[in-house]
Amino acid sequence: MKKILVLVLVIFMAAAVGASEPKEIFKATIDSDGVQRVDVLGGSYFYKPDYIIVKVNVPVELKVRKESGVTPHDIMIKAPEAGIEFKESLSSEPKVIRFTPTKTGKYPMTCSKKLLFFASHREKGMEGTLEVIE
Repeated sequence: MKKILVLVLVIFMAAAVGASEPKEIFKATIDSDGVQRVDVLGGSYFYKPDYIIVKVNVPVELKVRKESGVTPHDIMIKAPEAGIEFKESLSSEPKVIRFTPTKTGKYPMTCSKKLLFFASHREKGMEGTLEVIE
């Protein structure tokens, strides 16, 4: 029993450490029409890219979709103080989320899904960061 408990603890700590490090950083550029566009793929407890950098006071369009599979996922940022607040279910068909960030900072991007008493999708690593810079 002790070996199983230690193994579970090691796996949990490894997942927690891995979840805090971005795997793919994307710095948005401003298109000729003045909009920053980013394609985001969600899937088996990941976002790609999982760290997005955009400029403050410049419109942003996130085109979001999920990889094939039956597990439901969404993408959510709740930062109304920065002009960023959305929650959108992901599907294989791309959806566009539009907002204009009004305050610099780092804002968590998460999946809110959770099945009964299991770990949430965020706890399984489906999280990222939207950083708004000058």
